[in-house]
Amino acid sequence: MSQFPVILSAPSGGGKTTIARRVLERRADVGYSVSCTTRTPRDGEVDGRDYRFMSLEAFAAARDAGEFAEWAEVHGNFYGTMRSEIQRVLKAGQHVLMDIDVQGARQFHVAFPDTVLIFVLPPSGEVLKARLSARKSENRERLLVRLRNARAELGEVGRYHYVVVNDDLERAVDQVSAIIDAEGLRHDRVHEVEAQVEALIAQLEEEIHVFSKGD
Repeated sequence: MSQFPVILSAPSGGGKTTIARRVLERRADVGYSVSCTTRTPRDGEVDGRDYRFMSLEAFAAARDAGEFAEWAEVHGNFYGTMRSEIQRVLKAGQHVLMDIDVQGARQFHVAFPDTVLIFVLPPSGEVLKARLSARKSENRERLLVRLRNARAELGEVGRYHYVVVNDDLERAVDQVSAIIDAEGLRHDRVHEVEAQVEALIAQLEEEIHVFSKGD
């Protein structure tokens, strides 16, 4: 079975990062691609685990060198995914799980067409606002920017293969995990499926021949 990238997108506060972490805790066949960002680390975030925190100059140099599979400016900060990071996880025999905004997801899907795109919806606008307010890192102006961006991002849902409503965290995690399982069984992802089918046909033809002689 081939490995493939999986992208979770959602408005800020939609819960995509939390869902990604839960899926990673459950599944040994899924690895996380650590994204790069120029924003300041939040409390508890660790460089190299949550993000690779980069200066604006270092990010621009990597971007200009073509090292990113995708990059975007979001809420005044830059985010990007290194091609080398994707290959690292795939070569380890794992699916690559990422939480990326809608701008980056569009670019990434062009670079890796077999990517599975999942949009995570908050259950309501009120819940989304409450989640953002609970961070304590958003002043009124920044909160307004994120809410306006969320409105625009929701217009991209039609580009995604799947939609998961995050009204219950465990159910949302179950659904994302089920999507990964289902995608892994797609005909074009299963190695040597044609050979397996041909072998089964040959065996059935032999059985039919034996039964026919018995008649």
